[in-house]
Amino acid sequence: METGRASKTALRVALRRAVHQVLDRPCVLDDPIAVPLLGSQFAFDPLRERSPIVRAYRAFMAARSRYAEDRLAECVAQGVTQYVVLGAGLDTFAWRNPFQQLLIFEVDFPATQEWKRALLSEAAMVQPAGLTFAPLDFEHRALAEGLADAGFDAGRPAFFGWLGVVPYLTLEAFRATLETIAKLPAGTAVSFDYGISPQSMSVLHRLAFHALARRVAAAGEPFRLLFTREELDAELARAGFRRYEQLDSAALNELYFSGRSDGLKLPSPGLGRLATAWV
Repeated sequence: METGRASKTALRVALRRAVHQVLDRPCVLDDPIAVPLLGSQFAFDPLRERSPIVRAYRAFMAARSRYAEDRLAECVAQGVTQYVVLGAGLDTFAWRNPFQQLLIFEVDFPATQEWKRALLSEAAMVQPAGLTFAPLDFEHRALAEGLADAGFDAGRPAFFGWLGVVPYLTLEAFRATLETIAKLPAGTAVSFDYGISPQSMSVLHRLAFHALARRVAAAGEPFRLLFTREELDAELARAGFRRYEQLDSAALNELYFSGRSDGLKLPSPGLGRLATAWV
């Protein structure tokens, strides 16, 4: 993402989460804030939203947020009281937070946070108690430094949600973030999604992936970092995490899309995988 410009990807993701609230029943992710936050920017083409590929992306956006929030709830039950949303974009969890003791830190580029604050103001949505915005230009400041300035306590465990970010990073930036998280106390965890390396795909899915890659590149936010399952396991071990899991489309369908009458589900091999790593 270019410095000084709000993320176009963040808007597309927020729109898909909002459309999920309107078109899909039951919701995988119940988010009554998604539509009000977008205000006049919430609009969609019902015909386009019925296409299989658009439905698949909408399902993935809902599933990855639900997965991260489920893992967060597990950590809170174990005593974690800090939640860091990396690349928060238009995330709405702070307005739906059921955990009174949880402190939330939204980390993102300053321009994206300014844009979000403007949308919140237009929607007359008050900043919740316990939420801290931590504007951070990752090109010029380290994550640990930005969090410290925001009041984050590095002496206590935390949960990190890192959705929709990893494919746009350099390997160096990805490793630096993992290493920062892995240095925190036991009980800390991070959930994130990552893009599947084309070498793991069939020819047909590889063509679809390259078409998507061209679109995001044209929007100024090209894919940079993709992994196979084995490569990601190696990165997590390298960073020092003691255990980790990865979920593919089949596992996510079993968790969140089984028994639906509308047929909403994730395609195989999927649009990405979800992972959690624990310190």
